[in-house]
Amino acid sequence: MRAAVVGASGYAGGEILRILLGHPHVEIGALTAASSAGSRLGEIHPHLTPLADRVIEDTVVDTVAGHDVVFLALPHGHSAALAGELGDDVIVIDCGADFRLAEQAQWEKFYDTDYAGTWPYGMPELPLADGGTQRDNIVGQKRVAVPGCYPTAVSLALAPGLAAGVIEPDDVVVVAASGTSGAGKSLKPHLLGSEVMGAMSPYGVGGGHRHSPEIEQNLALAAGRPATVSFTPTLAPMPRGILATCTARLTEGISSEQVRQAWTDRYAHEIFVHVLPEGVWPSTASVLGSNAVHIQVTVDPHAGRAIAVAAVDNLTKGTAGAAVQCLNLVAGWDEASGLPVAGVAP
Repeated sequence: MRAAVVGASGYAGGEILRILLGHPHVEIGALTAASSAGSRLGEIHPHLTPLADRVIEDTVVDTVAGHDVVFLALPHGHSAALAGELGDDVIVIDCGADFRLAEQAQWEKFYDTDYAGTWPYGMPELPLADGGTQRDNIVGQKRVAVPGCYPTAVSLALAPGLAAGVIEPDDVVVVAASGTSGAGKSLKPHLLGSEVMGAMSPYGVGGGHRHSPEIEQNLALAAGRPATVSFTPTLAPMPRGILATCTARLTEGISSEQVRQAWTDRYAHEIFVHVLPEGVWPSTASVLGSNAVHIQVTVDPHAGRAIAVAAVDNLTKGTAGAAVQCLNLVAGWDEASGLPVAGVAP
């Protein structure tokens, strides 16, 4: 397939291109952006040496028309208009937020643009309350909404317990740390190296982060009933990675053995989601550059809560890797085609 990448100058667009360079079934076509149009890709992403001399074009429908698949790596509110101009025969994978939320009221509460509707949600491994996974709702589709990075870590950390009924969905607390690339590539004073190095700080406190409704939506799908989540994101002094620490109230009468079994059973055959051996805790360094999710779960008997910790690379599994994984499912290829399973160390 011939693929166009819209928003190729950003972190997500660059990560999509890095992965596609190793994909056996994809040829990279047009690369577009807004303010960087006319620049060589190598000026913006010097690590993408095979594409360094490619010129970034304007983001107009004529540029991306004629491709088999179009990846949209744009800020929220920008994907819907372009997607609407692309034919139904074109596969469109949106890495933005435009089509993630099923409820218009939730969109209008957290976003400042018009509600565009909803597409099949691109988290294949998400356990559902009926015993299936979200994978079945992606295969064969032409439009897919890639999950947000925080919702990827949090949802995969907690969903097995909710689907198995060993934890309750009405009292979920999450504190998650993210690297600075999660804020995008635009220059922002509070993300300067001198501001971030040696410091951690919270943001979006008190339920204000835009990923909150997406997290609740996913956990409700796993539980089969509404979920209530208190989500506090923090900014960590690292370029990429998310570490999400998630706790939920244990269902009455559930043992620690039943809790762990719920997670290991659900993810036993997943390629990218790994429940670590007991006593081994996830680290963002271990998933760097990979499409993997590392999870550990335990029980705090004193508090009567389960604790699940997940680590993901926010740019790979959290965005670009998930986008390519969804393309593989849509196209009928091996789900792991072109995707890095192992991380980079040190």
